[in-house]
Amino acid sequence: MEIRVRRLILVAALMFFYSLTFAQPYKRLTVNDFKGTPANNGDGAIAYTNCTIVYSYSARPERDYYVLTFYIKLIMNSDRSWMNLSTIGSREMLEEILKHEQGHYNISYMEQQELLRTVGRTVFRADYHRVADNIFDRIEAKYKKLNQNYDTDTQNSTNRVQQHSWDAYFQQRLNYMPIAKN
Repeated sequence: MEIRVRRLILVAALMFFYSLTFAQPYKRLTVNDFKGTPANNGDGAIAYTNCTIVYSYSARPERDYYVLTFYIKLIMNSDRSWMNLSTIGSREMLEEILKHEQGHYNISYMEQQELLRTVGRTVFRADYHRVADNIFDRIEAKYKKLNQNYDTDTQNSTNRVQQHSWDAYFQQRLNYMPIAKN
């Protein structure tokens, strides 16, 4: 029994090492991150943050499990993110808009970090394709809903009380999150 426990610890250590191979550090957004053209869709939006999480993995069989090497990258799509500077009347308003858009980036960053932690704790067997896809689909749906709730609660940053509440939530989550280092 003691040998088996050591083997499981080694498997868990290998899974953690292989799963955290590719991640980038946290990013603080600036006006320069918004290079896209403002949308003219009539919804009155002042800014839009577009982030994508790309992932891939390779698998290598070991005894009765598979070692998966994951590549999970968060991309801030500056060319698809935009800010309508002509509608921003003051430095204070610009800072409020940037703070709100940082929240959208934070949600994407939290999603990436949860993906990294989850795949790092998962032992993959022969059905690793299905298990990995389920992990990504479940976590993506969770953070898509969180993004929607964020915009609804803050009324796209116009409800300052709710925006402040969300800012505190993000700060707390980021403070206690094991930040991946590259």
